[in-house]
Amino acid sequence: MIAAGYGDVTVVVDEADDLFYTQAALAAHCPGEGRITVHPTPASGHPAALAHDMLYALGKRLAPGPHSPDVWLDSVSAAWRAAAAWAQATAVRHVLVSRVHLLTPRRIDQLLAWRTTAGVQLTLLWQAAARKLPPALVEVERRLSGEGRFEALLADPGPIPARPSFPPGAPIQSVPGAGTVAGGPRWSSAWPVHGPGPASLGPGRQAAACTGVVGARLVHAVPAVGVDALSTTVLSALGHPLIAGALSVLAFARVGLGSLRWTRDLDITGDVSVIKVHGIAHRSCVLYAVPDWARPLLAAARVHHRLGSHRTGEGVFAPVLRAEARHLRTHAARLPRLGLAVLVDSLVP
Repeated sequence: MIAAGYGDVTVVVDEADDLFYTQAALAAHCPGEGRITVHPTPASGHPAALAHDMLYALGKRLAPGPHSPDVWLDSVSAAWRAAAAWAQATAVRHVLVSRVHLLTPRRIDQLLAWRTTAGVQLTLLWQAAARKLPPALVEVERRLSGEGRFEALLADPGPIPARPSFPPGAPIQSVPGAGTVAGGPRWSSAWPVHGPGPASLGPGRQAAACTGVVGARLVHAVPAVGVDALSTTVLSALGHPLIAGALSVLAFARVGLGSLRWTRDLDITGDVSVIKVHGIAHRSCVLYAVPDWARPLLAAARVHHRLGSHRTGEGVFAPVLRAEARHLRTHAARLPRLGLAVLVDSLVP
């Protein structure tokens, strides 16, 4: 075995196709520690196949079928952008890809470009002769050898923190009027967030200038509505960051789409513990505590928004409420326990 690295890209050349390296790479898959292993789908001619494999390794499951609500992921750029958003939001720091010698030069170029966007350490297992390396991988020339070196590479903490920066929040004061889902408790995991600003915002109170959450002192946020574990699992497995984020807010806040449409990047606290949802003409803008399960989903939606070069004052969910409205509606219908289809019924089919 020979390993060659350039920056945060390492190519492991295993001409003998030793089973040790494949097994070690698969065993290293641990999203909770910021490391995932991608095993490319063999002989797939789909343009976005490798991006789909990346999403699968990130724990996302795409709805099948010719009329799938995830058909938007057939777009190569959309699929890779979604994968980058999820990787950043969940603090993935090291990505291993096996069987890279079976990938086309075009897909290898996509993978290298995605690494730059996602900001991860990338290790590629080239299980063929070194002389067959494509030009993009020939440029990596730092060489290592031996099973011990490969194991040490897997133990490297990587370029970014190993765990998402979502520390558990302290319970906050319950606010009268917060509803519940049938069979679900009323609860919250967020703590009050303090920042500059002359006024205190309570639930249901109007914000004078309707600034973001950073520009005000947050006293109380409406506790999140309880959502059952099965529904949170389904929501967390959605591939589209905006759909996952939007449906999670509808689930724990039970607000209408009119409120969600104007939620901006600056309406979400840095630790994603509180979100501000706007009323019509910015009357009765409400602060909601974000439950732990929804924080990575909202973080991914915000990253997806920023990767699109949007300004912080633009609506985070506005694109999915327009161009992808039918997909949001279909996914909502797949969660009957939450009754979200009623909340998105105003969307066009």
